[in-house]
Amino acid sequence: MTGTAGDPTVLTVSKRSFVLVAGIPGAGKSSMLARRPIAVPGAVVLDSDRVREWLRDRLPAGLPYRSYRGLVHLLYRVQIVLTALVALGPVVVHMPATAAFTRVAMVALAMLACRRRDLVWVHAEPEEARRGQRSRGRVLPRSSFERHVRRGGAFVERLRAGHRPPGWHRVTLLDRRQAGHGLVLTTR
Repeated sequence: MTGTAGDPTVLTVSKRSFVLVAGIPGAGKSSMLARRPIAVPGAVVLDSDRVREWLRDRLPAGLPYRSYRGLVHLLYRVQIVLTALVALGPVVVHMPATAAFTRVAMVALAMLACRRRDLVWVHAEPEEARRGQRSRGRVLPRSSFERHVRRGGAFVERLRAGHRPPGWHRVTLLDRRQAGHGLVLTTR
């Protein structure tokens, strides 16, 4: 990984990589991935927002998101599994993954798919993340957000203390400012 102040984060990956971009909701993951295209031939970037938009366009107008959120999550996870197993190039997955179980499941899937595993964690303080949610117009309920903050904060503390989560070949910790400059993947 390289980069200086103002430059995007550059991550050199293999053609069979699985990159999990994680962090609490509103941390800046979507903005980071939208900032610059990931210009690796064959790379696939997965984001649940695309699944949500696809479903929204096919469901009755005005149906509240909360009524089909479970279906979005289910379809997104199916998409992640299928893509990890069949895509030829790197797979970049965007999700909070604040729960340890989710990160372990992503490691297991990537191992099953014979992919090198990279975790990019975008850290933001809760107030910054709330502002990020408001700016995109999607604010989580307080209890859900607080659960993400509690789990994500504990994980960041462990990372800063030198903990290396099992199964990941590389873990990159970025703050919201760094993430705001984008992520560029290159291959070996």
